[in-house]
Amino acid sequence: MGKEDDTGACAYAELGLAPGASEAEVKVAWRRLASQWHPDRNPSEAAIERMTRINLAMESIRGGLTTLPRAARSPPPAPPPAPSTDMATAAQDHAQAAAQAGPSHRALSRKVKLTLEEAATGCVKVVQGKVVDVCHACTGTGFHKLATECVPCKGEGTVQRAWYGWFGSRTETCEACQGDGIARRECGGCAGQGRLPSRVYRVNVRIPHGVRDGDQLHVSHEQPLDLRVELLPHPLFTLDADGTVHCEVPVDGFAWIAQRTIEVPTLYGLQRLPLVREHLSYRLGGQGFPVVRQGARGDQRVRLKPVFAQRLTTDQEILLDQLMATPPAPDCPAAARLTEWRRLLRAWERKVARPATPDA
Repeated sequence: MGKEDDTGACAYAELGLAPGASEAEVKVAWRRLASQWHPDRNPSEAAIERMTRINLAMESIRGGLTTLPRAARSPPPAPPPAPSTDMATAAQDHAQAAAQAGPSHRALSRKVKLTLEEAATGCVKVVQGKVVDVCHACTGTGFHKLATECVPCKGEGTVQRAWYGWFGSRTETCEACQGDGIARRECGGCAGQGRLPSRVYRVNVRIPHGVRDGDQLHVSHEQPLDLRVELLPHPLFTLDADGTVHCEVPVDGFAWIAQRTIEVPTLYGLQRLPLVREHLSYRLGGQGFPVVRQGARGDQRVRLKPVFAQRLTTDQEILLDQLMATPPAPDCPAAARLTEWRRLLRAWERKVARPATPDA
């Protein structure tokens, strides 16, 4: 067996095939090995070297014979003879394919949805998905142009097709070169698809506290991301531009009258609030949204809405009657006003009820 036959057998062996395997078998073997050794799926250090050998074996079988590179630890081979133009182009293509086989550096634009609590306190969100990268070796075309003219059309870009037998022929664009007259070869880096196999990415993104709706975040990672923040509507709170958070709280009317303590929600949990009958609006310092990103918090405004039942139970009516019959505390300013009002009312009533004195 000659040297050329040995090299060809080596190429078939690299793909796990016997010499003389069909083109379909070669494609199936290449795709199987590419799926196993592509650096996007195989993080081992040997993946890029093995992928280069697989691609070179593919091209050796389909387009000529190219000596496969030896393992990194083997002694360097003797300088080969100058390759032909086509084979030099193939080697250059495979070098480019190996260089771009790693993760893409193209930033992906994604949207990240946050609750108001997550935006206020900061959080870690998992952003994941799939991305398909353009094959850099062929710039997405799926083929490489060679330094020779197209064989089917002899560089003309058109071919003559028989048209209904003896009626003659017609001129058509050459399918092999798409009309440019230059020979082309399917890209081995992407198997003629123009794009690489889809890959899955998963990135843990730390969101700083104080981001607002529409903010843009750039994440530098193995897979760069450009994120746009979207704040979800909140069932309890509304947010002002200055970081003030508003919350309207319905409260039992009797609890408000009795000046009891209630719990009100904040972005950071429940907070106890002692009620004062004279106040329906309260300000909770430092319980609002950060004024600027990663800055200090604003305040929260709480507005009470006392709620009374439209219809009272019999027991409630009895208790109210007893409450009204009970005299207020003597030192209460409101009680003094009520006592004075009753005195004035009685005096007015006596005056109105007294008969008028006839004129002399």
